[in-house]
Amino acid sequence: MKKKFYLVHLILVWTFFLKASPTVTVQFIKTDQFGYQQSAQKIAVISNPITGYNNSTPFNPGSSYQVRDWTTDAIVYTSTITPWNAGATQTQSGDKAWWFDFSSVTAIGSYYIYDVTNNVGSYRFEINDCVYNTVLTQAVRMFYYARCGSPKSSTNATAAWADGTCHANTQQDLDCRLYNNTAVSTSKNLSGGWHDAGDYNKYVNFTWSTLTDLLLAYEENPLVWTDNYNIPESGNGVPDILDEIKYELDWLLKMQQPNGSVLSVVGGGAVSPPSADVAYRRYGPANTSAALTCAAMFALAAMQYTTAAQTAYSNQLNAAAVNAYTWAVANPSVTFNNTGLLAAGEQEIAAYDLAARKVCAAIYLYALTGNASYKTFVDANYANVHLLLWTFAYPFEGPEQDALLYYTKTPGATPAVKTAIINAYVASMSTNNADNLPAYTNKTDAYRAWLSNNNYTWNSNQTKSKQGNMFLSMNQYSLNAANANNYKNAASGFVHYFHGVNPNSKTYLSNMGSYGAENSVSQFYHAWFHDGSSLWDEVGVSTYGPAPGYIPGGPNPGYALDACCPGSCGNPTVNALCTTNVTPPMGQPIQKSYKDFNNDWPLNSWTVTEAGIYTNAAYVRLLSKYCTATTCSLTTGIKNNEQNGMGLIQTVYPQPAEDKVIVKFYTTENTIDLLLYDISGKQLYNKTEIISNGLVDIDLADLASGIYFLKVVSKNKTETRKIVKE
Repeated sequence: MKKKFYLVHLILVWTFFLKASPTVTVQFIKTDQFGYQQSAQKIAVISNPITGYNNSTPFNPGSSYQVRDWTTDAIVYTSTITPWNAGATQTQSGDKAWWFDFSSVTAIGSYYIYDVTNNVGSYRFEINDCVYNTVLTQAVRMFYYARCGSPKSSTNATAAWADGTCHANTQQDLDCRLYNNTAVSTSKNLSGGWHDAGDYNKYVNFTWSTLTDLLLAYEENPLVWTDNYNIPESGNGVPDILDEIKYELDWLLKMQQPNGSVLSVVGGGAVSPPSADVAYRRYGPANTSAALTCAAMFALAAMQYTTAAQTAYSNQLNAAAVNAYTWAVANPSVTFNNTGLLAAGEQEIAAYDLAARKVCAAIYLYALTGNASYKTFVDANYANVHLLLWTFAYPFEGPEQDALLYYTKTPGATPAVKTAIINAYVASMSTNNADNLPAYTNKTDAYRAWLSNNNYTWNSNQTKSKQGNMFLSMNQYSLNAANANNYKNAASGFVHYFHGVNPNSKTYLSNMGSYGAENSVSQFYHAWFHDGSSLWDEVGVSTYGPAPGYIPGGPNPGYALDACCPGSCGNPTVNALCTTNVTPPMGQPIQKSYKDFNNDWPLNSWTVTEAGIYTNAAYVRLLSKYCTATTCSLTTGIKNNEQNGMGLIQTVYPQPAEDKVIVKFYTTENTIDLLLYDISGKQLYNKTEIISNGLVDIDLADLASGIYFLKVVSKNKTETRKIVKE
């Protein structure tokens, strides 16, 4: 009798497993890999690749699609799919596409989309109003990893990305010297701040967009920001985003000289990890653009640090903003072109940008101080900013447009000027620019996140976020109530694009398998996480892969090998690198001009995958509008629906797998047993493993494609997970 009961129980268990989740997961059914808020518009994109690197595996979708519960396989919703643009192939993506609208599904839970005819499904996703909160935390924590001159403790960074203090050696940031005069008399303490991008340089002018987005992200939705991001300042009673911003502001204050001028840049070094970098560091002299950048950012920041405990800091920023602006007015044309002298990437700005930046600085100073002289300058010069000159709002001038809109809500602003700014912005966003609201209402993009062809340049991911933020500004300033829902839905398309609704089915954040993204960025260009690093190169190949939450530059149809290729790169070994297969990103439709790679010169992967503080900042501002301050019933990003720390397994990735999977654990127990079964219940693998750094690899190379079940047994718990091998 006992044997019969055991057999029946085993059959029931495996029947449950067979029912739960799709038999085969395919990348042709594209959903937000993290999920959706309950009341959100929810549209999956189904693709058939016609041109591009993946067109050798066509997909013919069935007509009937379902939303199914990931755990029970219960059918929650069934409907048909709608062809995009009457079945045309989209040039930008090279795909035919269909849309599956399941917005009516609002119950909290874990789901997947199922193609009835083909018996295949999408990645798993959650429906939950807090679904993006954990994602936002990781995207903000990128700035913690980018901190210069601050150790990364194992408490805050885990053992995987812990590192000592960087750039504190001889003639580095504590003893930084002028680039063309290294005498001790030029030494300055310029420690702190964030590394700008894939290198360790720190540019004042490149904080312009970064700090605008982060400071406005806080001001526009202050309740969503918490004090528990696991950075050194967590728990101090200040939202961690303000603590992180202060780390950068403190460096900018060091860059300001007693006369109000601001030094331009600190550069040098690119070794992994950052603490191992001993190259001398140099700074560039003061210039007008750096002073105007700081005048604007200090003024905007002073209005965010508003508690009684922050009064002294706010006053310090206020005084610094006034002094920087005063110096810039008295010194209107001081420049420093650093290219080839100090740091990669020219930080000087053109004459128009300098004039526009002065208007923006005056706007924030007027909002901060109420001094009429700033308003007088704004009123006399606002019409020279492109939004008014061109009557054209577009994502490459986000900070300038943000400042003009900020003026419209400032008490005492001139009514006629306010009206002119609002009319120009509303007209361009609503009707006068096909790239804005008409792109959404006309369904211009099969992947629901339209940029025009010429806007896919280096760092297109920042441009994507900027476009989304432009839509949300319409609602932030209540500029077109009749279309408020359209603007929100249009912007959400850019969120979903980042999370996997794109031709590459790629979540454009690094190493997010532990937070719910089955196909996130595995490698990107960065000095710390460099090509060939045994510790940090690539997820699933190196020991740890790169830190989570970095956003790469994004699809770039302008990508090319270095001009020295194929035969003029200095020696045969380097010339041979020119033969490396870089298709993709080369020779692809625009949106497919991307791949995860981090090769250095002459493959120059930085034009596609280099991450930057400005890219993350624009995304953080966008995503924060879709987060909530409420407590949710499920912890998002944990795919077994268990509260963080309650289960054994944090995640199993990648899914679907090829030759191996990585199991990441919550448990601190040292020894566990791993058992692997096929769908018939036959045991294929039984091994005792020692958990090292919370990770265990399982070799699947000898297994056929299909579904398997991994059972993990520790001293106190047992847990089973499904594994899909392609």
